[in-house]
Amino acid sequence: MVLSHNWVARLRRFINRQSAEHCDLCHAEIAPRHAHMIELKTRRFFCACRQCVLTLGTSERFRVIESRVDVLDGFKLTDAEWEMLQVPIDMVFVFQSTFEKRPIAIYPSPAGATESRLNPEIWSRLLSANPSLANLQPDTEALLVNRTNGAREYYRVSIDRCYSLIGLIRTRWHGLSGGSEAWDAIAGFFARLREAALLPAEDMLHD
Repeated sequence: MVLSHNWVARLRRFINRQSAEHCDLCHAEIAPRHAHMIELKTRRFFCACRQCVLTLGTSERFRVIESRVDVLDGFKLTDAEWEMLQVPIDMVFVFQSTFEKRPIAIYPSPAGATESRLNPEIWSRLLSANPSLANLQPDTEALLVNRTNGAREYYRVSIDRCYSLIGLIRTRWHGLSGGSEAWDAIAGFFARLREAALLPAEDMLHD
């Protein structure tokens, strides 16, 4: 079998075509770094091209997710208030749902995202005590809390970061305690969050 002299170039073009990403809504080809949108009712995420962002991003069905990571130094949450939130593990994120018309608390588990009943009085108290949450964007931004292993870390992040953490735990967790691989991955996730908080906004585009 005789191969053409340009077989490497043809193979590279084939690989590039196979790995090209496409808009989940109109199937147009998109760049590796692109916009994400969330469907308000289902909380599903969509990779989106610029045209779909412009036409659907402010519709009643979708919202565009602006990538964001802020470390909330000095965040006020006492241990007593944390207990009143009634979250069964030491991680949770809270966001305001437009569709549900209420704040929603979700914690990661080996089975995926699990909703915890949120005490609205405590949530209102947290909003009053922490001005950094005053303009938290509904549906697309969340307060992310990490109190594992004695940590007291609080972040204001775009909500896709929270679901990324859920996916990480769901795929890495083993047995009852999770295993060292899962906990190393969790530690790495929060380390990357802290690093991302130092980046300019334009460098935090979605992959």
